Amino acid sequence: MIEKSPVMRAIAAILLFVSGISADAETAETIFINGNVYTGNEKQPHAEAIAVHRDRIIFVGTNADAEKFRGDKTHIVDLAGKTVTPGFTDSHCHIFGIGEREMTLNLEGTNTREDFLAKVKERVEQTERDKWITGRGWIETFWKPPQFPTRADLDKIAPDNPVFLTRADGHAAVANSVALKIAQIDNDTPDPFGGQILQTKHEPNGMLLDNAMELVEKNIPKPTEAEREQALLTGIEREIKLGWCEIQNAGSELSEQEIIGRAYTAGKVRLRMINAAFGPGEAANALLKNGAALNAFDHRFTQRTIKVIFDGALGSRGAALLAPYSDKADSSGFLTHAA
Repeated sequence: MIEKSPVMRAIAAILLFVSGISADAETAETIFINGNVYTGNEKQPHAEAIAVHRDRIIFVGTNADAEKFRGDKTHIVDLAGKTVTPGFTDSHCHIFGIGEREMTLNLEGTNTREDFLAKVKERVEQTERDKWITGRGWIETFWKPPQFPTRADLDKIAPDNPVFLTRADGHAAVANSVALKIAQIDNDTPDPFGGQILQTKHEPNGMLLDNAMELVEKNIPKPTEAEREQALLTGIEREIKLGWCEIQNAGSELSEQEIIGRAYTAGKVRLRMINAAFGPGEAANALLKNGAALNAFDHRFTQRTIKVIFDGALGSRGAALLAPYSDKADSSGFLTHAA
């Protein structure tokens, strides 16, 4: 038997509760009828109708019982057998990163090395010489062969622009020779703690893991405050288009929390967010000092979690293991923060 997530259990409890509201409850603004309603509640797994008042579900049950909530101005929506489910939650995302990916070079869906390079080449042709080209979303797992891209790949199509492209997991990136030169990364550059500069024949090949990414990232022009807010809103709109009603934002800096708060206050955020603060650091310290935010902004925002990262990711071979990787015998990963 599959155990329901806490979110699904909560939704199920809500739907069970509202199904028993008495007939003298408030009149519904909208009633959905003739639906195939999946409640997630084992005691009442299916229903026909949903009554809504002021953006809140006040009843779930049969068409006949829903009539008790019908008034002269109630809007009736005939679902004609369509399926309705509780809202879906994206249980792990980085909302600013999603927006930044959409605003720069989105490399999702590049299923081959050739697709990846073609997208980069197209962006190079649209970009002024010497301007940075950044992007995110590539993953080599299904490429043939499934090998990381290299600076040599990028140098062929981007000889004059610094290029920095982050892997889908956010724990690795590839840079071309121009970007490596700006970052002063050469044969003698030591690996930083919690990171690795991958090499081929004793030369940096462009792949940077975890904390080594910062060697290049610190040289990329920082986004303005307006651009950061736009990244948040763009990320949110992307999530909404995918059908998510709620997200769990897996880590945020204090400055990002301030942007999120302003956006909610201005009525610009259309979904619910469970937000985590990055730690250790000022974001975690502020949460510990000020306490949790529960159901803020009309029940749309909760923050009570601290996220701490201690190692890399399995896909980029940075996750710390007790034994070497089966396909990379010279590495067992590494810690990214001191214990």
